[in-house]
Amino acid sequence: MTDAELRAAAARGESTPVSAIGWMRLTVRALALVGLIIVFVPLHYLFRVVSYGSPFPMLFLRYAARVCGARVEVIGTHLKRDVFFVANHLSWIDILALAGASGTAFVAKAELAEAPVVGWLASLNRTVFVKREHRMGVAEQINALKEALVDNWSVTVFPEGTTTDGQSLLPFKTSMLSVLEPPPPGVLVQPVILDYGPVAEWIGWVGEESGINNAKRVLSRKGTFKVRLHYLEPFSPEDFRGRKAISHESRRRIEEALIDILGKPLRPFAHTVAPVRYEPKVDAAD
Repeated sequence: MTDAELRAAAARGESTPVSAIGWMRLTVRALALVGLIIVFVPLHYLFRVVSYGSPFPMLFLRYAARVCGARVEVIGTHLKRDVFFVANHLSWIDILALAGASGTAFVAKAELAEAPVVGWLASLNRTVFVKREHRMGVAEQINALKEALVDNWSVTVFPEGTTTDGQSLLPFKTSMLSVLEPPPPGVLVQPVILDYGPVAEWIGWVGEESGINNAKRVLSRKGTFKVRLHYLEPFSPEDFRGRKAISHESRRRIEEALIDILGKPLRPFAHTVAPVRYEPKVDAAD
């Protein structure tokens, strides 16, 4: 099967066949990730004994991205504190790349906190876990985000609410931008574009594909691939009236820059494959 046929089969929820050498690559990468955990987690806890703000989660995620085959290139300058990153979303690799480059925390569904290993690793990187079952949960998550920003964190949200193939941009959900109504003092919004280049459609986690199959495809893939992080010009949310206006401005900037990067118009929403939902993102309605 060609790469396109394998990708289409994965989007339909079919398991992707892996060759013997592919399983060898997957095994080596999985063992390397375990090795990174063994090295960096004890260093993180030792550092926290004497100081706050451990650098080791960021280093762990940076090297984890490399182990998975990603070669991250940063284009532009990211703010280091008091910033709300708004990014497009293709893959779980996005989290490794963004956190490895900037140390940012993320907004994730509360269920992720209970996931074995993954939830624990997410908490090391100061993930803000949010609930969406009821209105009180929304109020609690806004307070958690405000506390994170007051503590000089950078926080990243994926307002599409799900992953795409890198050739399109879904409408933004604005619930997570409620923290910017009104904006905490001094906090800026910085749009970010994740660009996987020619492998975007292969890496993208869309359709009915399971998380296990996607990880299997990525970790068994031959060679490396580039992930370019385009940090766009930040703007003050105080210049826009409310979360919907902030969301519109963020999406406008990302769409314009993404069209320029791709060199062609984005695919209409109706032509995108129905995307799969998974834990490390928020898909609450507006």
